Amino acid sequence: MNTQGEPRLPENEDIRDLLSQFEKLRSGKGVAYISEESFERIIDHFDDQDSIPSALEAADMGISQFPYSSTLLVKKADLLIATRHYKKALSLLDKAEILDKNDIDIYILRTDAYLALDKQDMAVAILEEAITYFEGEERIDLLFELADVYDDYEAFEKIFDCLKLILEYDPNNEEALYKICFWTDFTRRNEESIQIHLAIIEESPYNELAWFNLAAAYQGLKLFEKAIDAYQYAIVINEKFDYAYRNMADALMRLHRYKEAIESLEKVIELARPEDLIYQAIGYCYEKIKNYAQARFYYRKASHLNPENPQLFEKIARAYMLDGKYSQAIKYLEMALRFKQQQPEANLAMGECLVNVGKGKEAVHFFLTLVQLKPKSVKGWEVLIRTLFENGQFAEAERQIQFAQIKAGEKPAFLFYTSAVLIAQGKLKDGFVILEEALSKDPKFLKHFLKLYPSSIKYPQVVELIIKYKRKKDS
Repeated sequence: MNTQGEPRLPENEDIRDLLSQFEKLRSGKGVAYISEESFERIIDHFDDQDSIPSALEAADMGISQFPYSSTLLVKKADLLIATRHYKKALSLLDKAEILDKNDIDIYILRTDAYLALDKQDMAVAILEEAITYFEGEERIDLLFELADVYDDYEAFEKIFDCLKLILEYDPNNEEALYKICFWTDFTRRNEESIQIHLAIIEESPYNELAWFNLAAAYQGLKLFEKAIDAYQYAIVINEKFDYAYRNMADALMRLHRYKEAIESLEKVIELARPEDLIYQAIGYCYEKIKNYAQARFYYRKASHLNPENPQLFEKIARAYMLDGKYSQAIKYLEMALRFKQQQPEANLAMGECLVNVGKGKEAVHFFLTLVQLKPKSVKGWEVLIRTLFENGQFAEAERQIQFAQIKAGEKPAFLFYTSAVLIAQGKLKDGFVILEEALSKDPKFLKHFLKLYPSSIKYPQVVELIIKYKRKKDS
């Protein structure tokens, strides 16, 4: 803030000359006068160099020469806040406001000081009042500042409100458009976001971010067809809008339109740096359309980008399993388990693969690990018990059923399994009694029993019990 008639420095004046003048003034040699603007430049220089003590000294000298300079007072207040002298800074800002209440930095620095003093309410009050003083870009800057304050103390709904106001003043504000997309998803205010962005599009039909945000809001409401249409408009406006292709692929996948999703994801790879998540998504789409070779190809590409992720090896293994290629799947599951043995899904898959290649006894180890990791999982206990039964390890199967009932609860399926292992061991009377009890509790689990032990129908008592409960069901 220059006083009238004060000599101004040329814009290209070397900062070294200014620093030389400052040193002479500080030491009392030679120069007796430095302009206000020059003090501002010297303070900024020291601040940029992280030489805060020198910056404060320059500010003090400047204020002593220009006691009515609000700019120098504000600069010193900024330095005091940086050195955690918040109350002194607030006192200076009060003086600066008397001199020039139209300096937006006064309000922003006051906000910073009150936040540092853990007085969020004061910070909010200052900004809310300041917003009424300013218009245009300055009002928008204050609204962004207010949004940051709300973020600090987790008033997330109010952040959305600030961004909504900014877009009312400036519908094409890119920063607000980017931010409101995130906060729409976070606060789940999708319906409001749709109305905001429809209004923007009405005025600015070629605003790609508005179309993108509209699509994201539709997607948040699971209106995937509408989301896809809006993403397509964004892409027409900007054919290199990789995030639109990415999000559109997700919407297409939700609708099971996997071939179209693959095309969209391939555009993402074309436009942006390769990511393992994109390759995984393409692999998943190919898996869903039963093109397992291509699924494996893309899962491998993902694993090359993220070789420390064992789940990618599991995905490759699963694609082999779906193709009936269990030996190849085992190799990748071994790689996954080298990273981390305590993976329930990998242990389950390994056990299933070993069963399918005729190595049921080896599979038991992996199923035992599975039930240790997930003791409440009925599925885990079922595969363990079935494998033990099919291996002829009836006594061990009986023992594991007892553990299953303790860990996972008294499930009807476990009664049928108990009946099967008892009958298989020749404990016919007990086995038939348990089978009758199981049928009385939940006859729909009979299929589990017959699948496990189809030859049980050689016993007339088993056939009689089945007929008896079928009649009950039909009557």
